[in-house]
Amino acid sequence: MAFDYGLRQIGVAVGNSLLGSTQALPIIRAKDGIPNWQALEQLMVEWRPDRLVVGDPLNMDGTDSPLCERARKFARRLHGRLGLPVEMVDERLSSFEAKQLSREHGHKGDYKRHPIDSQAAELVLQTWLGSRIED
Repeated sequence: MAFDYGLRQIGVAVGNSLLGSTQALPIIRAKDGIPNWQALEQLMVEWRPDRLVVGDPLNMDGTDSPLCERARKFARRLHGRLGLPVEMVDERLSSFEAKQLSREHGHKGDYKRHPIDSQAAELVLQTWLGSRIED
């Protein structure tokens, strides 16, 4: 299961490492970066992931962005609350790519009404799955 961390909402996607498949799930609301833990824990019960992946929002030059520490803290909290292994994955351009893909499928650009955070989480998960194939 992968997450695209944000201060107001967190994108979520699930995947199967054997099949290499991924699927975007509904976003989880957050307040100042604190997720709705109850909604998140319900997803854990429903999907039963064995590993969690969190997008690391690095700057284009590879340095830490202002959001990096918050995303990493979210990853540590996931591990602490759920006891599952958590990996950080470079998410540079995932939101840009998710917007581009959604426009190709008819999205009109109203990202408040139709957020693409879970599509970004799906791209993060695809990046992680791709790195597993290379290993």
